[in-house]
Amino acid sequence: MRNLLPFGQSYCWGILLLIFRMNLLETSIEYLKGVGPKRGQLLKKELGLSNYSDLLHFFPFRYVDRSHFHKINGLISATTEVQIVGTLGVIKEQGAGPKKRLTAQFSDETGSVELIWFKGVKWVKDSLKIGSTYVLYGKPSVYQNRFNFPHPELELLNDFKANPINGLQPVYPSTERLSNQGLNGKAIGKLLKNLLPQLQNTLQEYLPDYLIKKYRLKGCREAYNQVHFPANIEELEKAQRRLKFDEFLFLQFELLQQKQLHRETIKGFAFKNLGSYFNDFYKQVLPFTLTGAQQRVLKEIRKDLRQGIHMNRLVQGDVGSGKTIVALMAMLMALDNNFQACLMAPTEILANQHFSSLKELTQPLGVEIALLTGSTKSAERRKIHEQLENGTLKILIGTHALIEDKVKFKNLGLAVVDEQHKFGVAQRASLWKKNSLPPHILVMTATPIPRTLAMSVYGHLDISVIDELPPGRKEIETHHRYDSSRLQVFGFMKQQIELGRQVYVVYPLIEESEKMDYKDLMDGYESIERAFPKPNCQISIVHGRMTAEAKEIEMQRFVKGQTQIMVATTVIEVGVNVPNASIMVIESSERFGLSQLHQLRGRVGRGAEQSYCILMSSYKLSANAKTRLKTMVETNDGFKISEVDMKLRGPGDLMGTRQSGDLNLKLASLVLDGAILEQARLCVQKILNNDPQLALMPHQPLKRKLQEKLADKTQWGKIS
Repeated sequence: MRNLLPFGQSYCWGILLLIFRMNLLETSIEYLKGVGPKRGQLLKKELGLSNYSDLLHFFPFRYVDRSHFHKINGLISATTEVQIVGTLGVIKEQGAGPKKRLTAQFSDETGSVELIWFKGVKWVKDSLKIGSTYVLYGKPSVYQNRFNFPHPELELLNDFKANPINGLQPVYPSTERLSNQGLNGKAIGKLLKNLLPQLQNTLQEYLPDYLIKKYRLKGCREAYNQVHFPANIEELEKAQRRLKFDEFLFLQFELLQQKQLHRETIKGFAFKNLGSYFNDFYKQVLPFTLTGAQQRVLKEIRKDLRQGIHMNRLVQGDVGSGKTIVALMAMLMALDNNFQACLMAPTEILANQHFSSLKELTQPLGVEIALLTGSTKSAERRKIHEQLENGTLKILIGTHALIEDKVKFKNLGLAVVDEQHKFGVAQRASLWKKNSLPPHILVMTATPIPRTLAMSVYGHLDISVIDELPPGRKEIETHHRYDSSRLQVFGFMKQQIELGRQVYVVYPLIEESEKMDYKDLMDGYESIERAFPKPNCQISIVHGRMTAEAKEIEMQRFVKGQTQIMVATTVIEVGVNVPNASIMVIESSERFGLSQLHQLRGRVGRGAEQSYCILMSSYKLSANAKTRLKTMVETNDGFKISEVDMKLRGPGDLMGTRQSGDLNLKLASLVLDGAILEQARLCVQKILNNDPQLALMPHQPLKRKLQEKLADKTQWGKIS
């Protein structure tokens, strides 16, 4: 203690008080009244509740109104949960083994119903008192024209009167094993009633007064009390809003502090010059005028690259918005400053497509460009490795092969990662090791990201959006057709082929049923062969069982117009650019996600002619499938589609297991609470702009809370 005295006595007491509070929240749950060692282990195993803090943040999943009472003769079959006062009658055990059950008669002055339990029979029987008056709460069901209550909640009337329930009652999740030990949802509520009074001095306010007033937030302590045991719906909504705000606030602090740390500590190569590569391309080679959105994004990239700080930028744009040209022009900036550049794509098809288009575009500039994939021959590999190391090879396009240790650059200055969500963090991090300072990172995605998701999962990145399509593009017409309309669809395909157009027919590919999918593909191919006989129509086929070389041959036949129909699985989802293709037919479209449907549709509509997407499906459609297909028919806007997709699937599924991360949101929802998220992000931005170290006195409690929250988290913020 003597060593702390120079900082002041109040400071010392503050530190000791903080330690005490933290220790109380970290107290093992077994020490809480009503738990004990056995139940404590079970709560940890079943619900992940180890300490007081875990239980405090174990929020109700819904609330029920316990202020109204019903009579037995007033029950109706469509009733939800009801509350009845009555007397418990005869109790019987019936059946044996797994079929054992417990029944009891329950009566009021208007009639009687049967109560029935299939689980926890012994514990329930021992806890009931025949002839006593209870308050019953549960959902009635009908069996043989009589009402019964499976697994109702029962509370002695005297106990109910001693602790009256006014208004809303929380409902907590539980499990069968916990219920068998007397820890159903109601019992967990009782544990929280035991816990909250002990934490009243621990739950000290950490937000500064000016924020609470500005955003009209409840106090921290009151918010926890009201979210668990609300006085009414208005108080509950205020409490939830405060705790959701806090969750988003902590998330944004983590992301924006990572971003701030990245800018302050990680140096990057400074690209000071715009030289002949960039200028000649822009003035003499560029085959069209850049859209306003492309120009804006290029300026954002240019500003990053000239500053001498490490660029970590995500460029998102809809299918066909022109991200590849922007990436190429960024790579030319690197070349103008005597650096090399690379572009990494997730599939060989996409890498080949990028290589073909970029080689054609850079040929007038005399830029040395190469392709490196798993299919590259040994002799070509050796040549690429040699040219990379001596610097004569300026741009390398490839797949995961780029991040192999043997691939060494003379001076890599910019790495572009396409469809970056298909690579893991560690894979992208491998690019950092390719130079003495990490090369600038530009990641691209053609999967539009919902705004709230972008602010959360990618909140540590600088984000650019290409939200404008090139002029003259006609909107793709999308139609939903059932399998019974296949002959009409074939007729429409024939009309388009006679006009000189080409057609994609895509079948789903789901790993769990690859054999079945392959059969679907081959059956479809045979039926199309019968409907479109040679020599009038030639057909290509591409699927995952083919070698890379065979796939490329078939792709090139279609690209060159030697075949009129491409029958394929989703391997052509990205990376195929055939302006003459005007129809995309997606078979079993109900089996695809929205994002994939939108990506596939983007394979057409790349030329001047009107294009069409036809979604084929069976009549048996789930509610979600109907929503997906309806959305595709109604809009071509990828950002609108991404919002619907997130509502249907949730943010974790939308990003995939490698990308979703641990957002640690208990109450807040990226789908429903976007306005609160935007408030929290703006709030954090202002705080960090004015007080980046949170050194000002009003921010000290918040700083301590953040340190507590982030202490055990792995920081991946340096990596895009």
